[in-house]
Amino acid sequence: MSFSSDIKKVRQKSLLSQEAFAQAVGVSFTTVNRWESGKCKPTFKTMKLIDEFCAGGNERLRGAVHGSDADS
Repeated sequence: MSFSSDIKKVRQKSLLSQEAFAQAVGVSFTTVNRWESGKCKPTFKTMKLIDEFCAGGNERLRGAVHGSDADS
């Protein structure tokens, strides 16, 4: 699975729009759109913010960020 699809999976499992997810991790909607389309990747700092977002009580989201799928 590609990084762009991992980001999209995290966002969709949290039931957020790109705009809402962007707000949650402190970036713009355009940035999330570019991540999901594979045009760029988050910085290490932003990846840590995404990890913290996922660690907020939802292990399935955390697993998606770390490359394992809790659904399988």
